[in-house]
Amino acid sequence: MSNQSAKDGDLPKDAHMHRVGGWLPSDHRAHKDWLSGKIEQAENDPRPLHPVIQEFQDLIESNTRIFMLFSSMFQEIPSKKPYANDPTGHKQIHDYPHMLQLFNHLLTEAPSWNDKSHRVGMVGLPINAVLDWPMGTPSGWAAFLDPDVNKIIKKMLNAWGEFLSSPDSRAGLDNSSSGWFSETGVSDLASVANLGKSSHKFEDLFHCDPSQPYHGFKSWDDFFTRHFKEGIRPVASPDNDDVIANACESTTYNYTYDVKFRDQFWVKGQPYSVFDMLGQDELAEQFTGGTIYQAFLSALSYHRWHAPVRGTVKKTYVIDGTYYSEPLFEGIGDPNNETREIDMGGETTGQGYITHTATRAVIFIEADNPKIGLMAFMGVGMSEVSTCDITVKEGQHIDKGDEIGMFHFGGSTHCLMFRKGVNVKGFPEPGGVYNVPVRSQVANVE
Repeated sequence: MSNQSAKDGDLPKDAHMHRVGGWLPSDHRAHKDWLSGKIEQAENDPRPLHPVIQEFQDLIESNTRIFMLFSSMFQEIPSKKPYANDPTGHKQIHDYPHMLQLFNHLLTEAPSWNDKSHRVGMVGLPINAVLDWPMGTPSGWAAFLDPDVNKIIKKMLNAWGEFLSSPDSRAGLDNSSSGWFSETGVSDLASVANLGKSSHKFEDLFHCDPSQPYHGFKSWDDFFTRHFKEGIRPVASPDNDDVIANACESTTYNYTYDVKFRDQFWVKGQPYSVFDMLGQDELAEQFTGGTIYQAFLSALSYHRWHAPVRGTVKKTYVIDGTYYSEPLFEGIGDPNNETREIDMGGETTGQGYITHTATRAVIFIEADNPKIGLMAFMGVGMSEVSTCDITVKEGQHIDKGDEIGMFHFGGSTHCLMFRKGVNVKGFPEPGGVYNVPVRSQVANVE
């Protein structure tokens, strides 16, 4: 994104310039500007609560445990900068009724750009942006692990998803200053897809019709799950089964060998715990001692999944997980957090943690290549990016590079899992500037 070129030295001390995947503005001041604008919008345009928001409020107020947690999480947010809205120490969001008012407005809005002053940024996770501080408190830690809370959040996100799949969600698909096809928006979308190597326009890269309103997209979700044009992302070595293709357009987060069957994934190192990642599936034991590759998706990237190998789909399922649980070490409730501050990266920083806790789709593939055998793809939802859509069926034979599913309403992170004894090498190193293209070579097996 364009504002990621700014240097830390050019910013005041309360600015923060690292948000994994660009789901929230890199400059935290842009996030703050956006949130202040939404608060003002909600105050100036009071609306009756949407039925699911009313149900959320009823849950909070009828359950003593949940009422205590949602009341306390706002009280636990520090009053100092950068948490305060102004020098007097007033917080930007006062309490849970205030939070619900903002949710009530967001359910009929698609993610958009913040174009205030020089701080341009995309708020791809608007609900996460509202919860950024309370998520990092001790009460927030407890609340967003609560199964009753996650049930109502799922209902709320399903309602938002219905809106994002409707024609009414296309309002931001225009060339206004806050539109996705504004000069900044379309430039950044094309830049991310070009991987810094060419200057193709958005319409050269993706199926769309710029001559039509909304570029021909039927909904905001239709735009976000857009297809590359043929030939833009060729399959790596389609006839060589030793070459593993990249399943998602993504940037390497981590890869590790000799993973444990079960580990303490909630601690700062975020080690992988295979049993928990796979939802305690009986096949998990086969991956003990194996290899895991994880990469995260950019907010502006392509969001469909593709088969990393040629083989047969053996088993698929979706695990309903948490939506706004971030690891405790990122918040003020961690006794080892000497600064007593909340990590502004929020859930995006805990990429390893959410592979065990968030909503995720698992696809087991028996590779035709006996050197690989059974492997697994895992697509992990993050925050409101919680709809993991598997589009292949058990028993189906797939070729390397075939589409196997997608994230709706954005994207998050994904993992490739290999069993012990599979000699898989050559993964891209973490920290890359550009995405690794989907369907390109991501590793090879020896």
